[in-house]
Amino acid sequence: MSPYDMSSDPPTARAKPLSEAVFWILLSLAGAPQHGYALMKDVAELSEGRVRLTTGTLYGALARLLEDEWIERFDASDTSRDKQSYRLTGLGRTRLRDETERLRHVARTAAARLKSKEA
Repeated sequence: MSPYDMSSDPPTARAKPLSEAVFWILLSLAGAPQHGYALMKDVAELSEGRVRLTTGTLYGALARLLEDEWIERFDASDTSRDKQSYRLTGLGRTRLRDETERLRHVARTAAARLKSKEA
């Protein structure tokens, strides 16, 4: 099923919102490829502790992101153990940009509505 409906709205207005966990995972991978534990730590840091991923949530999300081809596995030669590392694909970067624009629109709309009610 496509995340877009058939309306005439621009794609960013039609995209199904990402879960908060998925948004932060994609954002973390936009900075640099990482393995699972590093992702968990980076998401907690980026979100200022708001999002703390459990291993079940993380690996469930990674499986879906791999299936959707928003991320890909790759061999990281700089790790001493056989850690699975992940990086953002072009499709994943596009989806993260779309979600970021959707969130900007939400924030602008909310700020305008709040400002109009204060006057």
